[in-house]
Amino acid sequence: MYLKHLEFEYRKFQISKNETDPQPERTSMTYDRFEDLPVWQKAAELYEQTEDLLENHAFKVTSGFRDQLDRASLSVSNNIAEGFERGTTNELLQFIYIARGSSGEVRSMLTVKLRRANKANWPMDLKSQISNLKSVAENCSRQLRGWADSLQNSEITGQRHLNDRVRREQGQKQRATALEKQLLANLPASHPLRRAAEEKENDQRARRETEGRGRRPGN
Repeated sequence: MYLKHLEFEYRKFQISKNETDPQPERTSMTYDRFEDLPVWQKAAELYEQTEDLLENHAFKVTSGFRDQLDRASLSVSNNIAEGFERGTTNELLQFIYIARGSSGEVRSMLTVKLRRANKANWPMDLKSQISNLKSVAENCSRQLRGWADSLQNSEITGQRHLNDRVRREQGQKQRATALEKQLLANLPASHPLRRAAEEKENDQRARRETEGRGRRPGN
């Protein structure tokens, strides 16, 4: 388990006032246990709420649908845990993508059932339960995407390649980068240096998103 040696950028997404524009809040944190990861805790909540839904007698689905939803929701937290315990960043990224895929599967299945619920006039409280569960799955997907973005931008490949010198250099680099970002943030929005830095960051984010789509399992 090597993440306890690293500080990585973990993005928590907050909803703006119009509730349509998720804004990432970047924080640098370290974790010793996968159970402490905010995204694992959210994934555990996803499975707990899935169990609650499956135990609702008003939620009438086939046994195949029930089993698949149960497996997909549990897969999110399990893959986060397995990736965290692996020895390299590339392995962790692979499991993050699998977890995000499972989260997407849960959302797809719930969306299908919401369509059915609206046509068949299912009880309002049941539709709200399904919708709330879908929102939890969406939250998992956003957090996993932010985590993957930060890992793709990391130069450390894992504990197998990590030593004290690399850790010190990485820490110094991260502190210098944080200081530079703070200084740029204090400049006026129209300042050329700040504008250039923001454009560079946007370009890097777009490039990571493109690379991430190409690395997902099954592509």
